[in-house]
This record gives sequence, structure tokens and C-alpha cells, in this order.
Amino acid sequence: MASESTPGRRLGWYALLGALSLLVLLPVYFAFVRAVSDPTTILGGDALLVPKDVQSDVFQRAWRNGNLGGAMGRSLVVTVAITAAQVATSVLAAYAFAYLWFPFKRLVFALFMATLLLPLEVTVLPNLATISNLGWRNSFQGLIVPFLATALGTFLIRQAFLGVPSELRDAARLEGWTHWQLLTRLVVPLSRPVIAAFTLISFLGAYNQYLWPRIVTTRPDEWGTAPIAVRSLSSNPENANLIVAGGLLVALPMIVLLIFFQRHVVRGLTAGAVKG
Repeated sequence: MASESTPGRRLGWYALLGALSLLVLLPVYFAFVRAVSDPTTILGGDALLVPKDVQSDVFQRAWRNGNLGGAMGRSLVVTVAITAAQVATSVLAAYAFAYLWFPFKRLVFALFMATLLLPLEVTVLPNLATISNLGWRNSFQGLIVPFLATALGTFLIRQAFLGVPSELRDAARLEGWTHWQLLTRLVVPLSRPVIAAFTLISFLGAYNQYLWPRIVTTRPDEWGTAPIAVRSLSSNPENANLIVAGGLLVALPMIVLLIFFQRHVVRGLTAGAVKG
């Protein structure tokens, strides 16, 4: 009986997951409908289920008017640099907090984690003053340096490192491995799902930044990132659909990234949840 009911249950799960997927994709569909429809339909507040008075060139105009090519290029440079730095610093700090001994280790870790409680708005003025004093406004340094490390990545990766079997670490030490060999040959390879998940989280967070690039750049045409470029498209109500089209174009790299790396995110976020 159990084997006969298994296909039915599986079909039910597929139907449920398919319905949930459609529910998640509905906002993207409605955004596309509003992007290609005449702006007057948006200003009128009509709920559109299908495109109306289609403007086929809206994406080309959004790309050209917002200079999205240059803005997305700057965003990718900043995002890749921030992501690489956050992953590197998080891995090294996580190893130190997981396996090394130093005075006041628990206190330092607690203070380190306490920085997660500070919103960006609390640190933005001191960071802006520092960047201004260094002369780094309107520069890649000003966009990147304040975000080179994050406590979130350290916490996630440290938890993954603590899950590495102690027997393997003891065997490596008996072989005479240094800390660097232990990190690169054993701990990091066994924690790849979590590191991959954090890499994607870091990438998404850096790419979607708006507040900090907005205040640290005084020349948005030269140094504005993708979210700032999209915001500049909304100045004229008669072109209200341009900002929707621009938002979709800017979000496209993130959508592609999530599609290709969603398996790594799921594995990373569920690593250690089930023990054999």
C-alpha cells in the first residue's frame, strides 16, 4: 500500500511546489507587464494581468537613459571586491575563533558578534567622516573599504568549521600539517557548501547597496552604482515604466546567479541540520 501511494504523494508535492513557485514569480511577471505597458496605465493605478499598449523599446530606453551599462559595470567591480574580501576575512577570522587560542577569545568573539546589532545608519556618519578625511569620496576605495569584513560571514563559517570531525584534525596534526595546510586542505574543502552560500549572500548584499553609494558619491554620473542609476530614471512621471524596466535589467544578473547557484545556497544553509 505504501509503495502504491508514493507516486500520488510525490505528484502532490510537485503540484504544491509548482504553485509556490508561481506565487514567488508573480511579482516578477507583474513588474514585466508594467514595464512594457504604456506609462498612463501605471499612473492610473490599473491592475494589469497582461501588457497593455506595449512599448517594445522600453528596455533599450531604460538602458540608454540611465547609463545602466556603466553603472552595472561599477557595481560588479565593487561587488566582486567586497565579496572576495568578506569571504577571505571571514574564513581567516572563523578559523582563529574556532581553533586558535588567544587571551579574551570569548569576549572578543562576543564583541565581534555584537556588531551585527548595529544597523548601517549608526555607522554611516563615522564611516563617511573617515572616508572624507582620507579623500576617498568618488572612488572605488570609498565604495569598498568600509565593507571588507563582516561578522555574519565569520559566524556562519565558524559554525561550519566547528562541525569538522576532531579526528580528522588530530590526524592532520600528527602528520605535521601547519595551520595554513589544515585550513586550505581540510577545513575549507569540508565547509565548501557554507562558504558558497555566504559568498552568494555577500554578493547579493553588496550588489544591492543603495544608501552608502548614494552618500559617498557626489558625482553619480561617474561613480553611481546600479541602484542609483535606476533611481535616476524615475524623475519624469510620464516615463514611469522606465524605472520598472531598469529595475528588471539591474536585477537580471542576480536572478541568473540565484538560478545557477541555488543548490549551493540550500546545501550551505542546511549543512549540519541533519546528522547521520
